[in-house]
Amino acid sequence: MVVRSARWLLVLVRLAHLAVSNVFAMVRLLPVGEREKDVEILVLRHQITVLQRQLGSARVQFTPEDRALLAALLTALPRGALRRLRLLVRADTVLRWHRGLIRRRHAERCRRKGPGRPRTVASIRRLVLRLARENGSWGYRRIHGELAVLGIKVAASTVWEILRDAGIEPAPKRTSSTWAGFLRSQAEAILACDFLETVTLGGQRQYVLAVIEHATRRVHVLGAMAHPTAAWVAHVARNLVMDLQDAGASVRYLIRDRDAKYPALFDEILADAGSEVVLTGSGCRG
Repeated sequence: MVVRSARWLLVLVRLAHLAVSNVFAMVRLLPVGEREKDVEILVLRHQITVLQRQLGSARVQFTPEDRALLAALLTALPRGALRRLRLLVRADTVLRWHRGLIRRRHAERCRRKGPGRPRTVASIRRLVLRLARENGSWGYRRIHGELAVLGIKVAASTVWEILRDAGIEPAPKRTSSTWAGFLRSQAEAILACDFLETVTLGGQRQYVLAVIEHATRRVHVLGAMAHPTAAWVAHVARNLVMDLQDAGASVRYLIRDRDAKYPALFDEILADAGSEVVLTGSGCRG
């Protein structure tokens, strides 16, 4: 890499020398009349003919700076005019030199400045880390999916590397939240309720509605009824909310099954109190 850079630097220095020399030659031609220029052109053309006759089948060797200078000067001419000139090389060769210069210039601009892949944009790195820290259960694949939704195209492996470099576990423990993990993390704010079926001493069947505090396993009986009606269940829900407010308890989730004895009003009353109803299981439909 260093040798190539030194070689190109030498070519540029020689090319600059040739360019300056030709500029002075052009300045020298300004005061010369058209007749003198025509004579000089004829003499130069004849000298080229003599040189080609002496060379025979041999080819003239051009240095890189010679090729660059001739390509820069001659490609400005129309192709027809270029073919009429008396040159030591064919017009197509000059055009090939010019295309080579353009190709090498483009290759140098596109060449990577250092080894390896370029670093991810800093704003994307910050966003990945923010999503990871604000959503503790998300793994690198979930974060990759969220970035795709936002229209940010980045490889999943890149997200994994960003998290690893920041000391954040990318996977697999962070990729999902289990039901047991949810219960443990929210234990202090969870109640669960259910209808318990029992029979009295007199032989009457009763349905008892009870709630349990998930953190302490303390059970509270809310009421019992032989045939629970929607109005009665809603009334029990209101009493539960008032008891929680009097006790200063903060219940974020109430877990229940899908028993048909719970009316829609039951969930609405709890939602108004700031408690989200989480459905689980497949309760009795009778």
